Amino acid sequence: MSIKRLILSILTIISLIPVLFSLVNSINQPQVQANLQLYQTNLILQASEFSWEESNINNDQSNFDFAEVKQVLIGKNPYTVAYDQYKISLESYQKNLEKLENQLTANTENSVTLNTDNSTLTSGNNLLVSENQEKLKTEIKTQKQEIEKVQLKLGILKTQQGDSLKAIENWKLLLTSDDRNNFKSQIRPTADILINLWNENPKILPNAESQIQNNLEGWFRYQALNKLYTLQDRQADLISLENQQKEKASEAIIKLTLVSIIPALLGLIGFSLLIFLLIQLLLKKQESILAIGQTLSWETPWDGEIIWQVLIVGFFFFGQILFPIVFSFLPFNPINFSLREKAFYVLASYLSLSLGGIVVLYWSIKSYFPLPKDWFKFQIKSNWILWGIGGYLVALPLVIIVSLINQQIWDGQGGSNPLLSLALEAQDTVVLAIFYFTASLAAPFYEEIMFRGFLLPSLTRYIPVWAAIVVSSFIFALAHLNLSEVLPLAILGMVLGVVYTRSRNLLSSMLVHSLWNGGTLLSLFLLGSSGN
Repeated sequence: MSIKRLILSILTIISLIPVLFSLVNSINQPQVQANLQLYQTNLILQASEFSWEESNINNDQSNFDFAEVKQVLIGKNPYTVAYDQYKISLESYQKNLEKLENQLTANTENSVTLNTDNSTLTSGNNLLVSENQEKLKTEIKTQKQEIEKVQLKLGILKTQQGDSLKAIENWKLLLTSDDRNNFKSQIRPTADILINLWNENPKILPNAESQIQNNLEGWFRYQALNKLYTLQDRQADLISLENQQKEKASEAIIKLTLVSIIPALLGLIGFSLLIFLLIQLLLKKQESILAIGQTLSWETPWDGEIIWQVLIVGFFFFGQILFPIVFSFLPFNPINFSLREKAFYVLASYLSLSLGGIVVLYWSIKSYFPLPKDWFKFQIKSNWILWGIGGYLVALPLVIIVSLINQQIWDGQGGSNPLLSLALEAQDTVVLAIFYFTASLAAPFYEEIMFRGFLLPSLTRYIPVWAAIVVSSFIFALAHLNLSEVLPLAILGMVLGVVYTRSRNLLSSMLVHSLWNGGTLLSLFLLGSSGN
């Protein structure tokens, strides 16, 4: 074995260990996607307060039946559907809490066992166990807080179904639950306030309004404040509250259209386009748009060692080892950053990773310049926009169907890209702009160069084109380090691979990638605003 291969082997082991750990650890991490239905439920509840009669739209002069449109958007029984959705989420949180508590118990037992040995190695292991215990305690506390928030909201939903007794019963459970692991609830005082507001003999506790403002949001806050102001006979505040809610309900109708109706229509168009392409493939075979034959392979001047080098050093070593070490020496902790500071940090990290990867790619293949035909082509004067839009439309139904199946497999676990969680919180225009640049411009540019521009064509030297598309797509999916996202991202990667293979233009796959990430970010931003 040459020195270069020995170094590459060592770097491979060093780089892939954290990748494997991240994939394994993602098994017990919640999916952001699992909570999106809850965010959409909140949006539906806001929209349920919308009245066409009180809007500026004249129903008599329109060809639309707006009552029917509203029913399509929010359903016949929004309160019942919302209650069922929150019950499902509660069960998911409770199941996850049980897993975390079992892990903490097992770790505690391991700690006791390790304490019987005073060796230096055991002391180091004991330190790791202690750190893991603290992390588990933090996650347990977070899960308990989420459970209490859901229980609080379930009670309010019950009041809107005319069952105040059941609501009070739910809230009383919050007051009688235990305090294991020194858990101090911030929700229980609010539960006590709600019990007294909806009691047969209502009573207004001190700080009722501030507790409701701090611990409830969106439609739930509106319902609780409405009850409070009614009991206090605060007519001016009631009128102001109603006006605010009407405005938010109008916004919710628009947001629901953007996150549900429009994607559904685009998905239907994409499904029709996919059927057309499959029929064309069946009839025209090698002359069809989807035909992927060996004639589409690239002339690859380098061997597998170069592929290995670029992928391991340029992508995984820089991303998993080098940059995390460099950033750890910086005089700040990103955990303590504000959302805007986190956005800038994510952008700086990604641009650094991209620059490092592209430098390694250039350094690895520069001796083969000039490259054969079709390598890293950017053709502005071509039909790349049609390929990009067509690829995006076809990807929509495929990825959505796989994602729905995937959620059933993972049951809300398996981890998600941390950028998705941050995007849900992003109600700041600057933050949203930074995330958009990172996810919709920087990520498609870098990842398409690495996975479609370099990896896919390079693999055609050893395997058929269709196999190179599949293999490069799964590597692309695994590089995102979340097991629950592997199948959906692999399907997206295959669409990107087909688009690039057939168009021979990186702008095509970059556009598909950009539209996908941009659409996801917009949906997260709109859903995240449902709690305001």
